[in-house]
Amino acid sequence: MPESTDPEANPQPPGDISGGASSTSRAGEAGALWGGRFSSGPSPELQALSKSTQFDWQLWPYDIAGSRAHATALTSAGYLTDVELGQMLEALDRLAASIEAGAFSAAESDEDVHSALERGLIIEAGAELGGKLRAGRSRNDQIATLIRLYLLDHSRLIAHLVVQLIDAIASQASAHPDAPMPGRTHLQHAQPVLLSHHLLAHAWPLVRDLERLRDWTSRASASPYGAGALAGSSLGLDPALVARELGLAGGPMPNSIDATASRDVVAEFAFIESLIGINLSRFAEEIIVWATREFGFVKLHDGYSTGSSIMPQKKNPDIAELARGKSGRLIGNLMGLLATLKGLPLAYNRDLQEDKEPVFDSTTQLEVLLPAFTGMVASLTFNTERLAELAPQGFSLATDVAEWLVKQGVAFRDAHEISGDLVRFCEEHGLELHEPTDEQLLSVSPLLTPDVRTVVTVTGSIASRDGIGGTAGVRVDDQLASLTQQVRLLQNSLLTHPGEPS
Repeated sequence: MPESTDPEANPQPPGDISGGASSTSRAGEAGALWGGRFSSGPSPELQALSKSTQFDWQLWPYDIAGSRAHATALTSAGYLTDVELGQMLEALDRLAASIEAGAFSAAESDEDVHSALERGLIIEAGAELGGKLRAGRSRNDQIATLIRLYLLDHSRLIAHLVVQLIDAIASQASAHPDAPMPGRTHLQHAQPVLLSHHLLAHAWPLVRDLERLRDWTSRASASPYGAGALAGSSLGLDPALVARELGLAGGPMPNSIDATASRDVVAEFAFIESLIGINLSRFAEEIIVWATREFGFVKLHDGYSTGSSIMPQKKNPDIAELARGKSGRLIGNLMGLLATLKGLPLAYNRDLQEDKEPVFDSTTQLEVLLPAFTGMVASLTFNTERLAELAPQGFSLATDVAEWLVKQGVAFRDAHEISGDLVRFCEEHGLELHEPTDEQLLSVSPLLTPDVRTVVTVTGSIASRDGIGGTAGVRVDDQLASLTQQVRLLQNSLLTHPGEPS
């Protein structure tokens, strides 16, 4: 947003801050908050370029909340009477109701959400009273505050949606407590794991995303209000009062230049959104592959898949594919925002008008994507027989052979070599690791006694991985309990944080 003509440069005495009805009226008619210094209005080209109501109008509830708080601060400092405050708040209430009813909206002549709402306030309160509200604040500290209120509000919705997805993953894990599957590295068979263990590996990154949102909240809950254009206000207003009115627990920011010029809170939120998108994309990639006939691990629910306009047999994983695609969109929004911020001198620059569309878009995309993704995950049908069939294939129990040898006193270097020899023997003879005869085992190495068969089973392999964080069933049960506890604690803290407009 552009800098406004700052009232603090020409402070009015208490009780007389209207600035003159004619100038206020002219600003209202023009849909702009500046103009006295200019002999002519902006060109049509400049107006078209400067206009931002097409995306910042969604900030109107937060702008009105800020105006209510600012009016209270003006009254506390003696610039509005109690009667005027009551009239101002009633006018703001009528304006909000008019917007909600669709009777008032941004006009073509309005430069931004701030100018549109001042025009609406003047309609409701009159030019003299409506013109008093601008004293002691700039669009620079306004917009820096409003974007925080918007993000705090939407962070709670996103957190709620992430919790729902985690719960869906946990429910699928609970429904398949003993189902084995092939664990992979480099997309090659590695070691058998429990399906529940694998699913929870997608839940924990989302828990960390919730933790990031919680930590971000403490920084986002500081208030830029009172910073003015960049140097603060000379009117003796109380920024702490405004912060309290807006529920911003961090209170006023300590440096007015930083308050108006910084958007690191916006970039950090866009980064968290990008990470959520990436975590969805990784899970989506697996679901896409698992749903192919070659893998056959999962069946998609009809309600969460699509067909083809020409191929009758198709059942496409569109939600997973859109999640994968939208993650790139979220990353692009973050990169664009960072590029906008990287070269800006202090304090405010008009470049910062470009900070909102990227984060607005990322927020909208996530809020649409997460419920669909959760529904897809919750409705997946797993082919546990197919998973169990493939779990031991690809010599995935070779590590168990090596570790069995270590338990017999063999150095791991030698055990690794012997196990590799057994894999090569089986590969050459078309056998799986559990299929060689006693004689064949001994021909590979005299250390491979028949007792090795006790570990060359999927069930035994999984059960033996019982260290903390391992895939053994007892450890997966511990995981589920810990996950549930952590998510509930995070949910309680995230869904009660300050920032919602009053």
